[in-house]
Amino acid sequence: MKKLWMRLGCALIAGMLAAGCGTGGQKMAVEPATADKALTERDGGVAGRQGEMQSEKPQQQEPKPEERQSEGTQLEKAQSEEKQSDGAQPEERQPELLQPEDRQPKGTQSEESQPELPQSEEPQSKESLSEEPPSREAQSDAAAPETQLLPVSPFFTIDDADLQDKISARLNRMSLEEKAAQLFIITPDVLAGSGEPLTAADEGFKAAFDAIPVGGFIYMGDNLVDQDQTVAMLAAVQEYSEERLQLPAFACVDEEGGTVTRISGTGKFRVPTIGDMSRIGKKNDPDRAYDVGVKIGTYLHDLGFNVDFAPVADVLTNPDNQVVKLRSFGDDPNVTANMAASVAYGLASQRILGTYKHFPGHGATEADTHEGYAYTERTKEQLLESELVPFQDGIARGIPFIMAAHISLPNVTGNDVPASLSEEIIDGILRGEMGYDGIVITDALNMGAIVQEYSSAETAVKALQAGADLLLMPEDFAAAYQGVLDAVANGSLSEERIDESLRRILRVKLGYLGEE
Repeated sequence: MKKLWMRLGCALIAGMLAAGCGTGGQKMAVEPATADKALTERDGGVAGRQGEMQSEKPQQQEPKPEERQSEGTQLEKAQSEEKQSDGAQPEERQPELLQPEDRQPKGTQSEESQPELPQSEEPQSKESLSEEPPSREAQSDAAAPETQLLPVSPFFTIDDADLQDKISARLNRMSLEEKAAQLFIITPDVLAGSGEPLTAADEGFKAAFDAIPVGGFIYMGDNLVDQDQTVAMLAAVQEYSEERLQLPAFACVDEEGGTVTRISGTGKFRVPTIGDMSRIGKKNDPDRAYDVGVKIGTYLHDLGFNVDFAPVADVLTNPDNQVVKLRSFGDDPNVTANMAASVAYGLASQRILGTYKHFPGHGATEADTHEGYAYTERTKEQLLESELVPFQDGIARGIPFIMAAHISLPNVTGNDVPASLSEEIIDGILRGEMGYDGIVITDALNMGAIVQEYSSAETAVKALQAGADLLLMPEDFAAAYQGVLDAVANGSLSEERIDESLRRILRVKLGYLGEE
């Protein structure tokens, strides 16, 4: 317990000191002082966009004697039971990760660096120990203590000294075509036009990348053969990106653990098997969640990834939901917030950028957006009380990516437009009311909920108009890319709007990834 609180306290002080080195108080996603508040009222009636989010010491129940084992033993036991079913102008400083000293090779972590479980309160006196225990009826009537949110500290910090000048200089050197390309995350197969899973970044791939230098790639299971092949391919892609634009590429993967993985549990990599997050949530153990993040982050970093589309921050408000049932940490907003944050801290300790998904919350739906239209009847008041709690908490901690879902919210927007294409949801609620100025990435744009209603070009333009920054896997990449260029030409989109997204993207690429 002491280590966990000391770690968070130290990171908070570091984050506060780093925040003082910013650009005149400019709001940025990784500066938690700009987002350390929560929504409290309907329709924008929020003082300064947010009310205070008070982070208090979480109340944990005393573990049973037989449960007091090392974190490593607990996780190994859980892993054996769980099977996968599958995805001022200061001197310039280096970006500071939370717990950079925790970086251990080969997925290990020192015993000293692992967060400890909260300890019990003052020992009971002899008199109290001699008292009769409460009856079962009294125990069942006693309400369980409410889980409190963990103290806020930044996932990582970026030194903004001179960074905005560097970003402006870089933008001035980029053509509109290069800017538009940076807005897309696609599979390497699509860029190469191979029609088959790409497993090597060969000369043909390099020529395609030189022509359209996209912002990054998402790698699926078929792209990943083994350790050596994956390391070589991802390293080659980064080399091409640096050569073409002097920028790193986002190397992304869906590695949640449990039912959604591309690496763990596939039998192709010698890495730990990570179980479903629903089990982690039931334990309500931030230390265990942090350890999961460290383990996933370690092998992703070793392979060459820098972005994980995890953790799932959906609150499971509909028990019949089968889409995120095993992927969610549960139905308690505060537990979900704490578990998601702990996993993201673990990822950040290994220099992996986490992604909260699926905004504004997929836990109340019944349908699957992969297949077609999906909606939630939740009102804005209900979202504020539940689904939005983990996302607001992540914003306060500086989560670098938030993924917008394709679910519709007719009781919030009054229409059936998916959240990923809704200006009211992204620009209005997520950015305007919740104060998020990090990178918004859409969920995959080749899902049924999108392609059954919109063309690829229309989808790309609508997402950018709504406030998204990165467009993930459009059904027809060539049409989507050209659609963005055409929209700028006809005035549907301004180049200033493109630059707005590029500034968020370059801030992470130049200020964080470029410093490793």
